[in-house]
Amino acid sequence: MRKTIISLLLSLGSLAGVANADTLQLAKDAPDRYVVVKGDTLWGISGKFLSQPWRWPEIWQMNKEEIKNPHWIYPGDVILLDRSGAQPRLRLLKNEKVSGRSVKLSPTVRSSPLQGMAIPSIPASAIDPFLDKPLVMAEADYKTAARIGAGLENRVVFGTGDTIYAVDMAGKEGETWQVVINRASILDPDNKEKKIGLELAYLGDAIVTAEGEVTTLKVTKAVREIPVGARLVRAPEKPFINFVPHLPEQAIEAKVLSSYSGARHVGSLSTVVVNRGAADGIDLGTVLFAYKPGKLIKKESKEEADRMTPPVRNGAVFVYRVFPTLSYGLVLDSTDAVTYGDLLKAEPASSE
Repeated sequence: MRKTIISLLLSLGSLAGVANADTLQLAKDAPDRYVVVKGDTLWGISGKFLSQPWRWPEIWQMNKEEIKNPHWIYPGDVILLDRSGAQPRLRLLKNEKVSGRSVKLSPTVRSSPLQGMAIPSIPASAIDPFLDKPLVMAEADYKTAARIGAGLENRVVFGTGDTIYAVDMAGKEGETWQVVINRASILDPDNKEKKIGLELAYLGDAIVTAEGEVTTLKVTKAVREIPVGARLVRAPEKPFINFVPHLPEQAIEAKVLSSYSGARHVGSLSTVVVNRGAADGIDLGTVLFAYKPGKLIKKESKEEADRMTPPVRNGAVFVYRVFPTLSYGLVLDSTDAVTYGDLLKAEPASSE
């Protein structure tokens, strides 16, 4: 699909249509120009010009539809910071060499099918393993999902090339399904007795070779041993991640449930599980801010009221995959470790 690139002209001091009490703040030592290079991200480029990278849509003057389908930016494009007017402005100069033509850089409108060359919103390598695999599932859905019931020769574990048999499956011949297994229970941080979902481990892929009451499949990829009892889910289409950071449309408070690596303390470019999802107003690109909980101040007497130190912001979490009640987000710009139970919150842009 061809995507339209629109030349950008904006005012940083007063943005039309953006009801925001704060003016956009330029980053310290913001450059007059920046040439986009391979490996850049929208978040990283934004941080070169703005002290608040999550306000990228405002600096590009994006509306809601454009946030869902943002401008493509390519290596070789030049971003200029124009300080000549009453308010500074950004201009995007397109590099037409990426479309096969060698012409002078100039403000332009360009349609290009070169989606794979575009600059992603956040580091693709950090989230790529999580984009096309089922990561979480409601316990009830897991229990009723298609499952591996047996294999050849009474084996109980399988690998690449093995034939397996599944029950309760509506697969069609030639379809690829993913094999998963329950990895851990996801517990509510406010009530550790309450299970709110299951975190899954991806084991591999299998293709349907014969339909029936018992479905026959061939394992085409195994990253770990596949046991009897593992579940099967249809393989989703892998998206190209080019959404941009934005604040939610409603106030959101959440908590960090876990890190996908299993580590209790994580930093930038780590994936964390968030206990809020689409049902709570989170969508792709939502930015939440992580805070270390306040500490109880020691009392000098029993009569003294409990008082806490204020929470301290220690990073941002960029949501890149959303489930109904849970989300996965990438930790960015962390100043201290993000850990289980840390508060995540954000206010709508109009209320800042």
